[in-house]
Amino acid sequence: MGVELEEFNELIAERVPPGDNWELTIDKGNPIEGLVQTLTLYMRKTGFKGHYRLEPLNGKLFVIKQQEVEVEEPEDFIYDLYGEK
Repeated sequence: MGVELEEFNELIAERVPPGDNWELTIDKGNPIEGLVQTLTLYMRKTGFKGHYRLEPLNGKLFVIKQQEVEVEEPEDFIYDLYGEK
């Protein structure tokens, strides 16, 4: 068995209309003015230092995380059409 890194997106904030207001999923009910301020507060609250993904048309902000996943290596294919097993 081998190990591979798999990336996944975790939702951390959603836009609260109107304008550039955001709400962290870990701090609901407290809108934050501006995307930069939202990122700053998230980093301060969680200590996360990594990559982010923004979907502006959907009003969603994600962190990109990685996890190790075990992957089974494929078995060697044996051609037995000619009885050469």
